[in-house]
Amino acid sequence: MVVAMLLLVLILLLAVGAYRLLAGYPRPPLVLHALTAREYATVRAAALASYPPGGAIAPSGLEAGIPAHVDRFVAAQQPATRLLMRLLFVLVEHASLVFPAPGRGGFRRFSALDEAQQVAYLRGWQRSALLPRRLVFVSLRAILTMGYFGDPGVLRALGLAPRRVATPVCEADLLWPPVGRPRAAIRHRAEDVRPFPPAVPLGVEGPLHPDYEERTA
Repeated sequence: MVVAMLLLVLILLLAVGAYRLLAGYPRPPLVLHALTAREYATVRAAALASYPPGGAIAPSGLEAGIPAHVDRFVAAQQPATRLLMRLLFVLVEHASLVFPAPGRGGFRRFSALDEAQQVAYLRGWQRSALLPRRLVFVSLRAILTMGYFGDPGVLRALGLAPRRVATPVCEADLLWPPVGRPRAAIRHRAEDVRPFPPAVPLGVEGPLHPDYEERTA
């Protein structure tokens, strides 16, 4: 009888653990190349907690496309590094069992906490007396920050978006193809070479590089 009860308790614990780890995650709104739905939920929550709407810089973490950036970043890593990043996301998502967020339901997984709890939870990692916890926070923040400050809207808001620069054809363009292309891709001839115009400071009001211009619907 005792063995049967222990077995039942073990089955229930495994079922609860499996649900917490695997179930209840919504389908991501974009096609993912590396992240799972669970990892996407963690990254999305961390992006909004770190860069909320109405913050010091206008685009939120979600508006800046942090989850999509992290997905591409993870996909570009070597298998060993990719595994470490996945373990980082799992730790942040489920360490609330050991380091709960303040308030009711603080033991829930990170992506299921309310917004205030998510902010407090990450702040707990940031300010922890334990060095490993602070290192986890720094690692997560580095990944999120690369995505946030790589967004054209964020760079425009900060006045750091690159400007349009005139690039006349020079002699080197006759020798080298575009990066990653074969020599057959060299499209310039000697008659295309033009002298460089006088150097003029770009200033802060000049036209932006086309990749950083604001898109209108």
